[in-house]
Amino acid sequence: MGRMKEINQRQLRNDSGEIMRGLDEGETYVVMRNGTPVGELTPLRRHRFVRTEAAMAMFRGGPPVDYKLLRRDLDAVASQDAEPRG
Repeated sequence: MGRMKEINQRQLRNDSGEIMRGLDEGETYVVMRNGTPVGELTPLRRHRFVRTEAAMAMFRGGPPVDYKLLRRDLDAVASQDAEPRG
């Protein structure tokens, strides 16, 4: 995930091409006016795609997975029959 950058109103106006390229690369911008945040520019795809590094960081502190228990739970709710269901 890109990092959040602060930009001012002048940068937003004068550097729009660079800002758009940054959005394409996953950057997020906080637009400041007179030192006060007034808005945020964030890429749309951010909610559709999570980079591997970000996913790994999210799950790093999670509890360990008991794979035998997981398989048992999945088998209890999902049929493994080769028969089509539709």
